[in-house]
Amino acid sequence: MRIDVLTLFPEMFAPMEHSIMKQAQQEGVLSFETHDFRRNPVNKHGHVDDYPYGGGAGMLLRVEPIVDTLEELEMTDKSRVILMDPAGKPFTQDLAQEWSQEEHLVFICGHYEGFDHRIRDYITDEVSIGDYVLTNGELPTMVMIDSTVRLIPEVVGNAHSIVEESHQRNLLEHPQYTRPREFRGKSVPDVLFSGHHSNIELWQQKEAIRRTYNNRPDLLEKAELTDQEREWVKEFERQ
Repeated sequence: MRIDVLTLFPEMFAPMEHSIMKQAQQEGVLSFETHDFRRNPVNKHGHVDDYPYGGGAGMLLRVEPIVDTLEELEMTDKSRVILMDPAGKPFTQDLAQEWSQEEHLVFICGHYEGFDHRIRDYITDEVSIGDYVLTNGELPTMVMIDSTVRLIPEVVGNAHSIVEESHQRNLLEHPQYTRPREFRGKSVPDVLFSGHHSNIELWQQKEAIRRTYNNRPDLLEKAELTDQEREWVKEFERQ
């Protein structure tokens, strides 16, 4: 996969040089590059923003420097150009899964009060990380890239762990434990030491339902539950 990011602050993407993102690049699974669109200013002062027509608070990013930078990239018909925008559709695990199968993603990070609306003629996706406002588009871009890249089959070693993790089934993961067996009066459930794999799996399924019911009941409305899982939900409702 190839990812290009248009940004005014390339240095903010230092986390891409660490952990799994670094490993993906070293192994040739991911090609990642930032592009400072301040290199294509609209005047000799290096400005890329201006006052909005019709008045209003703050400044808007102008369309020319962003489009000029886009046109410097080696784009194809399959390239997806993604605009960070609070008005965009919410970013989800399903969207991350969809993006992970693409060949080329381009992210455009905003600042100030937003973009000249005409930038939307050059994008394929408007996406928001949530119903709140940040000072920049770099942070949500990094979150989306991390969530997407880790779903590429060659990136995370244990494919089974991806299938089982939170939000893949619209369920939270079951509680997990490691050593010590007892800590300050809290013990690891005995079933996990039973060696009985079917009992362990049943416990994990039930506790995943319990945890989702307690912490994110809204997810249960979207989850495709088995008959047994629906029975557990009814049990928790009676408690």
